[in-house]
Amino acid sequence: MIGDTDLALATQVLEACRAQGLMLATAESCTGGLVAAALTAIAGSSDVVERGFVTYSNAAKAELLGVPAPLIADKGAVSVEVAAAMAEGAVARARVGLAVSVTGIAGPGGATPGKPVGLVHFGLARPGAATRTEQRVFAGDRAAVRAQAMRLALELLLAGAQAAKTASPNAG
Repeated sequence: MIGDTDLALATQVLEACRAQGLMLATAESCTGGLVAAALTAIAGSSDVVERGFVTYSNAAKAELLGVPAPLIADKGAVSVEVAAAMAEGAVARARVGLAVSVTGIAGPGGATPGKPVGLVHFGLARPGAATRTEQRVFAGDRAAVRAQAMRLALELLLAGAQAAKTASPNAG
């Protein structure tokens, strides 16, 4: 599931974070740790990857990331609000400079009205910056949805590391 293109993207993320002195964390639900796995498949990644949270259950989202249980009950685990709270919780709990979150419906079951199979929400958080969110509906089977979600999460991390450079007072 983690191919050469994914490893090249993960390498770019690590290099961009190193250049900014950023440690990162992942908060994953439907990807089950694939984002962290792609990053840690690269030798030497421990100088950037602080930790990965696999918060598949609602209880884990609340306990490990501090996502308010009423938010999950009101908006659903697969929502933009929960994705943002997951990323923000990862930054707060891991004390890192960058975190990405992924929550979605990989299928084949689990769809509800307004939330089809393939729907994935992402959050990208940095201390002192507005949390960025993305939503996609990916096509394909469970493996395809998870792989596409992993790639987009890596792309978001790369963008976040690059944005940190732009926001830095020392950025040239």
